Amino acid sequence: MAQLSDDCFAFGGALMSVEEAQALIAERVPPAVAAEQVPLAAARGRVLAYDLVAPIPLPPFFNAAVDGWAFRHDDLAYGAETRLDEVGRVAAGHVPARPVEQGQAVRVFTGAPMPYGTDTCVMQEDVRHSGRSILVPDGLKRGANARPAGEDVAQGAVALTAGRLLGPAEIGLAAALGQRTLAVRRRPRIGVFSTGDELMEPGAPLGPARTYDSNRFTLLALLGGLPCEAVDLGILPDDREHTAKALAAAADHHDLLLTSGGVSTGEEDHVRAAIETQGRLVFWRLAVKPGRPAAMGVVAGTPVVGLPGNPVAAVVCFLHLARPLLMRLAGAADRPLPRVGAVADFAYRKKAGRREYVRVTLATQDGQTMARKFPREGAGLLSSLTESDGFAELPEAVTAVAPGDRLTVLPFAGIL
Repeated sequence: MAQLSDDCFAFGGALMSVEEAQALIAERVPPAVAAEQVPLAAARGRVLAYDLVAPIPLPPFFNAAVDGWAFRHDDLAYGAETRLDEVGRVAAGHVPARPVEQGQAVRVFTGAPMPYGTDTCVMQEDVRHSGRSILVPDGLKRGANARPAGEDVAQGAVALTAGRLLGPAEIGLAAALGQRTLAVRRRPRIGVFSTGDELMEPGAPLGPARTYDSNRFTLLALLGGLPCEAVDLGILPDDREHTAKALAAAADHHDLLLTSGGVSTGEEDHVRAAIETQGRLVFWRLAVKPGRPAAMGVVAGTPVVGLPGNPVAAVVCFLHLARPLLMRLAGAADRPLPRVGAVADFAYRKKAGRREYVRVTLATQDGQTMARKFPREGAGLLSSLTESDGFAELPEAVTAVAPGDRLTVLPFAGIL
């Protein structure tokens, strides 16, 4: 389990920017060091523990990139077709029978070894036939349609760097280099609480003044796409002592705890006080909208992130606080959120000094990606996340958006 000092996140400012928060995490949180070997089939979504150095070149031998004929480039005539005698055939997985001599060509297929002495291929659709000879057109460059050994990855080169999040492409590359297993970081264990007397489990009869808990399931789903083990810890009541004891108990068995709700300044907001009771709190009021109230602290050496209770605010703060913290604990290399460019199709005003995330839908118009503001703004509107396509990110210095302005958008397709 992660063991942090109680004051590792100490910060003197009253309001913290996203960059300051993330820099503090990168500076103060040690990355994971424990590693384990897993088979390739189980490596997707894991973090590579050590550099993967190519034990062989890729491709491992000089081979044909097309179906066609291999020959010596020096045999080609200049400014005219060249007649070459066909003297053999090599399929993929087979070894050429003999070297090629002057004026000869060998029929080859994609992936087949290039016969000794050859250096160039011509595609089968580009030749003309004349008996047992072929006529090769003028203009082929030396090495055309052939792949040298190590063209993709040289032997001894770093094919994948430590900290890389492994996806299908990385796993395929490891397989091509002959790896049956990979060394990966141990996945951090993340416990997720919701807080609030008003919350009920989905599926239960809904009582008066009650609402179904959605944040916990949103957070568990977000964690499901990250290199961690997510643990559902249920709902905490609006009770300071109960919350403090639950956090202390969970801290012993988790690398990070996430809560939602109870982090503002109301009389029934107990998460901040519960953290202070069991450890140390640094209240991070992030300079973002939606999502300013957020708590960050350490309980028994385990970091605790208290997210806002409003669903959209909880998602924004998760993406900018909990996600980078989790990735750091997982030993993953820095992986910024995906961003795309768009053109504003709306007018909007905001306060200076804070970053805002405005929900937008995206559409293509006259070859440009247009961002249209979602018509409703409430931080509690879950439907706004399902009916829009991303967050338009408005920096701290921006005070107004006008139609035609260039925007940066965090697309939901890459993060939710």
